[in-house]
Amino acid sequence: MRYFVHIAYNGLHFNGWQKQPGVLNVQGVIEKALSQIFKTPVFINGCGRTDAHVHASQFFFHMDIDQDWDFDLLFRLNKLLPASIAVFDIIPMDGMQHARFDAVKRSYDYFLHTYKNPFLNGLSSYYLLDGLRLDEMKRAVMLLPNYNDYRCFCTGPDKYEHTICNVMSADLFSDAKGDKIRFQISSNRFLSKMIRIIMGQLLKIGKGVLSVDGFEHYLIAKETPELITPAHPQGLYLSKVSYPYLNLPPREDFSAIHESQNLSNWIKI
Repeated sequence: MRYFVHIAYNGLHFNGWQKQPGVLNVQGVIEKALSQIFKTPVFINGCGRTDAHVHASQFFFHMDIDQDWDFDLLFRLNKLLPASIAVFDIIPMDGMQHARFDAVKRSYDYFLHTYKNPFLNGLSSYYLLDGLRLDEMKRAVMLLPNYNDYRCFCTGPDKYEHTICNVMSADLFSDAKGDKIRFQISSNRFLSKMIRIIMGQLLKIGKGVLSVDGFEHYLIAKETPELITPAHPQGLYLSKVSYPYLNLPPREDFSAIHESQNLSNWIKI
């Protein structure tokens, strides 16, 4: 029988989601725990592939388990997994739904702070910057849903069958002091390092190195910038994954990240 599993993880010490030999990864850790519990190899398929040091405040994977169990799997799995991975729900499915291919919308949040803060270390990206032009950054962000070919903002575009992404929404927020920034974006799919590359370009706009027109030119011409500078991975979170048949709210209380994961403490720019 197929099960969807709803989890979250702090990716700081992981080399991404995907299982790779010789490095610590989220998928491998979970598969090892499940195989230990069921005393047989268990393989899982995730809803995406987050990069090294990237977090997920909502993530789903599916697994096929043929045997019945008479114990609390949720409790046992959480007990075996490290504190950096939390399991919230184990959901039996009525068919062969796919955690990755069936997802219709993925949302990401990118957090950064512009002053040294030991309590945000590893949970938000630190950039020692002053006087960012937030209004210009916001203008660029609002352009994103107007375009659907993101060839210019990804690494290795030729490895994809196509580079079309249906960006449904994008927005930029700051706290009252303007020294914490939150970038949100939702799409049906994302390309390699796409969000971090966009954030890197937004920071160039904020510093006055790149104009909004220059930013839009890349999207219009599908032209890759000469110098791609992805933003740091530690500030990026996969924050919501939606399916036609499953739309759970994120468990935003899993951590006190940035005082609150909801938007009540953030001001639209």
